[in-house]
Amino acid sequence: MRADEIAEDYPAVSCESGALDAVRLLAEHRLPGIVVTDSGAAPTAVLPASQVVRFLVPGYVLDDPSLAGVLTESMADRVADKLAGKTVRDLLPRDKPAEPPVVRGDDTVVEVAALMARNRCPLVAVVERGRMLGVITASRLLQVALAPE
Repeated sequence: MRADEIAEDYPAVSCESGALDAVRLLAEHRLPGIVVTDSGAAPTAVLPASQVVRFLVPGYVLDDPSLAGVLTESMADRVADKLAGKTVRDLLPRDKPAEPPVVRGDDTVVEVAALMARNRCPLVAVVERGRMLGVITASRLLQVALAPE
């Protein structure tokens, strides 16, 4: 099976999109991540939902997880406050290259799985001639892999 046969329509945002809007999209659709595109709609990065969660946790809690149990403020209030005025670019990890995991339409399921595993990314973009055809999520890949032949 080829990548273009299992790719699905998937929402994308630009680097300059509002962070709060992007996070709402992730939450409302329960997405594992979201594709970030340039002005020409070509994928430039993937923003995993786990990276957004990491952005929301105070640095001192990341340094000392035992402090998480003593915080009492509402997570919902913190999310909106912390994301206000931020762009998607602000949420992207600074320590990793922004290159998105991208496959061609004629790549095999094994090639897709290998890229996903190497990058530890929950999704890959399927691109042909600079145009995104769709996305393959880890759950879609597993669905295909487990399907009886």
